Amino acid sequence: MSAPSASTNPSTGRDGPSRLRDAWVALAGLSAVFLFEMLDNSILTVALPTIGRDLHASTTGLQWVTGAYSVAFGGLMLLFGAVADRIGRRRVMLVGLVLLAVASAATAFVDSTGELIAVRVLMGVAAAMTTPGSMALAFRLFAAEDLRVRALTVISTAGLVGLAVGPTVGGFVLAVAPWQVLLLANVPIAILALVGIATGVAADQRSDLRPDPVDVTGALLGTAAVVGVLLTPTVVVESGWASREALVAVAATVAAVIGFGIRVSTARHPVLDLRMVARPLVASGLAYKAASGLAVAGLSYLVTLQLQFAWGWPPALAAIGTLPQVVVLLAGGRFVGPVVQRLGLGRAAWVSAAAVVSGLAVFGALSRFGYGWVVVALVLVAAGMRVVGAVAGTSVLTGLPADRTGVGAALVDTASELASGVGVAVTGTVVAALVAGSITTTHWSPARLDAFQGALTVSGLSLALVAALLVVVGLVRSRSAPVRPRSTPSRPVPAADQESTHV
Repeated sequence: MSAPSASTNPSTGRDGPSRLRDAWVALAGLSAVFLFEMLDNSILTVALPTIGRDLHASTTGLQWVTGAYSVAFGGLMLLFGAVADRIGRRRVMLVGLVLLAVASAATAFVDSTGELIAVRVLMGVAAAMTTPGSMALAFRLFAAEDLRVRALTVISTAGLVGLAVGPTVGGFVLAVAPWQVLLLANVPIAILALVGIATGVAADQRSDLRPDPVDVTGALLGTAAVVGVLLTPTVVVESGWASREALVAVAATVAAVIGFGIRVSTARHPVLDLRMVARPLVASGLAYKAASGLAVAGLSYLVTLQLQFAWGWPPALAAIGTLPQVVVLLAGGRFVGPVVQRLGLGRAAWVSAAAVVSGLAVFGALSRFGYGWVVVALVLVAAGMRVVGAVAGTSVLTGLPADRTGVGAALVDTASELASGVGVAVTGTVVAALVAGSITTTHWSPARLDAFQGALTVSGLSLALVAALLVVVGLVRSRSAPVRPRSTPSRPVPAADQESTHV
């Protein structure tokens, strides 16, 4: 076999690997980052009832065990994406991985809900520093467009596998070990990512970085707006519309949103360029990612509540109950390429996003009638996720200039994480509003159980409606994008590389 050749990356002027396996060390490290992002919340969701009983958490406290991570992650990604474009994507990622390992290890010392929420905030900060860089570094690593797409497919596959096996693994771990073990598992994942990226990815060159300053004020206003949007519904439900706390929360949120809008419209170097977001490929890809993130987060949280609280299943049995989703995610990898090739990138994006939304709608409307409908919902969501996870991100980065990959990747993950945070916040808020007392208590009267089931239905259908509207927005925006000619691979695809993408 001849020695592997390299091709020149047009955006950097450097040579890049000509095969995926020539960069396996870097891909392993980048994949580990996505594995953490998707595994973390999915593996924790199945443990929420156990955590609630162990730490005597309230309903809203339990909600913020997952919500705090999403708020920190979603609120800070744009800031760290902008910073990475200026001081180095690899450098920011390595610092974030060290923080992730330290914060995850601190879980061993947690003994209250507040302490766990604080740890989750630190983990969200670490995720904001690391996750967007995976997509940006993968684009920089390879020169050919077909290799970039396939590399992103491999990396996103690791995340989807984590999302799929998280509830199952978490359920079985809880049967033999304390819940803290689930978060401690992030430590070896962070170390694997750290080694792979440090040894397999070259440091950023000065020519790859942007010289203009970071709009820190805009980033902080954006973070305040995100926190306010997610926190205010909870404050209103707990304190009442007319309470001082609710009025302060609403006023602060409105001020932050308006301030952020003014800042990004007037700043010389805004943290978020609205003209860039308005590009058809970017806007449509972000809408599909947001719709998918909203539906996936909502379904994950609702299925846990349905199986363990409404039906009283133990964690191990609830883990088995999510296996249909695992099977579809793992077996569906071989069908992603043919589906995209047959439908085209744009059509595959909206069809797959619509499938995810349909799964959530099925759960909201029919899950109370038996586990069979839960299976239908899980399968629809898993099948849609398998495609939209790869094509929406590719659409966004394709529509952006080469020197905006850090912020572009951050936009993709921000859309998904903000939607995930909204999904958890809406679900938790609706349940807290419609079900009296904490859901972690063991006394469930028929009337209380019926109210709880009604809350799940309202949550699921409400989230499905919002997600469906996002799919419509994405479809409308994608139709205004210029038609791109199909790209042809720069060389035949070796059999080894073909096999590596079928995961």
